[in-house]
Formats: sequence, structure tokens, C-alpha cells
Amino acid sequence: MRCPYCGTLDNRVIDSRLSQAGEVTRRRRECENCGRRYTTYERVEQMTPLIIKNDGRRQPYDRNKLLAGLRRACVKRPVSAEALERLLGQVERWMTDRGEQEVSSAKLGKRVLLELRELDQVAYVRFASVYRDFQNVGEFLDELTQLKD
Repeated sequence: MRCPYCGTLDNRVIDSRLSQAGEVTRRRRECENCGRRYTTYERVEQMTPLIIKNDGRRQPYDRNKLLAGLRRACVKRPVSAEALERLLGQVERWMTDRGEQEVSSAKLGKRVLLELRELDQVAYVRFASVYRDFQNVGEFLDELTQLKD
């Protein structure tokens, strides 16, 4: 593993732990060159389906793109990075369990919202506003009313 600080490949593992129900191995490493410590995560690579966009385009599932959107929705919210990783793991497991080669972005978005609603309601509304492309305050209020019930 390359050190993110100095770029050398010489490092040693200080600690390894299973996280996220045993699906991810978290490793603390120390660079032999600069002495700085960093964390890496190791997971089994799963074949995820293609995502069908609303305009019909197909593109590979991009975990980092979805994670960036979730992070934006969770800005200044009490949601940990581990909680977001767990949420992504649940969504990815859902996709692979379906056994389909393609999943629509609408279905994927609904699944993310389902998981996010349980995690943080403010982040849920923020993510929903982008995912559902709210155009006015009324759409926000409708979503808040449904969330309240």
C-alpha cells in the first residue's frame, strides 16, 4: 500500500479489525519512511450492475460518486464516516442480491433514501431534494409532511 504522505511502498500494519459486519477489514498502517500513520479499508470486490440513468444512458456504478453525494447531504450532521460506509454496504448488498445486470437510477435512489431516512432525517431531505429535483418550497414541504407522519 502506497503511503498517502510520501508515496513510498514501505509500511507495516499496526492493527487490523473487521468492521461493518465483517465485510470490511480496517487496517492501521505506519509508513517506514516518514513514520506517519494512515488507515486503509479492504473489501471483497463485488460485481455491481450498470446504472440506467433517467435519459437512458448506462454507466458503471460509482461508489465514490454516491459517497460524495451522501457526504454533501450529511454536512454538519452527526453522521459518522463509518455509518455512511455501512449505508453504502447495505445498498451495494441490495444491488448484488437482486442478481440483475442493470438497475435504474430511480430504484437505486429510492433504496439510498430508504436507508438514509433511518440514519438522519435532515440528510434524508437534503439528499431527496437533489435526487427528486425539487423545484419549489411546496415540494420540500410535501416531503417534510411525509417524513413527519
